[in-house]
Amino acid sequence: MRPQTRESQTIAPPAPAGATTGEAILLRAVAHAYGEVRTLDGLDLEVPAHGVVGLVGPSGCGKSTLLELICGLREPGSGSVAVGGETAAAARLARCAYMPQRDLLLSWYSAIDNAALALRNQGMRRAAARAAAGALFERFGLAGFEAARPDELSGGMRQRVAFLRTLIAGKPVLALDEPFASLDAITRAEMQEWLAGALRGEPRTVVLVTHDVEEALYLCDRVAVLSARPARVVAELRAPAPRAEDRAAAVTDAEFGAAREEALRALQQAMRGS
Repeated sequence: MRPQTRESQTIAPPAPAGATTGEAILLRAVAHAYGEVRTLDGLDLEVPAHGVVGLVGPSGCGKSTLLELICGLREPGSGSVAVGGETAAAARLARCAYMPQRDLLLSWYSAIDNAALALRNQGMRRAAARAAAGALFERFGLAGFEAARPDELSGGMRQRVAFLRTLIAGKPVLALDEPFASLDAITRAEMQEWLAGALRGEPRTVVLVTHDVEEALYLCDRVAVLSARPARVVAELRAPAPRAEDRAAAVTDAEFGAAREEALRALQQAMRGS
């Protein structure tokens, strides 16, 4: 089933008090370590409100740790992390919705109850949360699967339920940790096109971790290349046509190809530590 996009419809989930549809992220001289293992060292990164920034780098360089720091799930050893001008961990967490690598759907919940989980955690009653999530099922290409259990859904559909759960929380910042890594190539391409449409319809500030340079360039405004551990930003590249409607046309464009080659060269240098 091909993901659907309907740009005429916008996603308007209930938002926490004071939330906006995008807040800036600012990291300055951030360092972090697990015991003796340094993961980040003097890292600087800035994401404007409604900006979409991709993070690519060698395996184990600290990309997921960086997302956790942004979301207030960890604190830096030194340096500062601010989301919407707030530096306290609890305040950052209140502004961020985090989508990990695995969809983490609850096997005993239906698709609609999994999607509504973020609203239930905010104290909304079950019926109201289901109604809010259910109103978006057609928009997310999930109509007719409200009662399905996770094991009855395809990989792409599970990811859409997980993303709906992340988005419906109403947080201004989305932290996406390789959301499509487990999908086959065709489904992954479809999901990239679907996510691009979702972000056009409902802009948020987004930080996307991925190992796929093409995915980063297609979905993001900018791509930050991280060095090997301890990570720092060694290159920043601007995507030639962020969130283009036609993925096939975008990724085969000559300008896009040149940007992809530049990103791959920067990544190879980062992996060599140069």
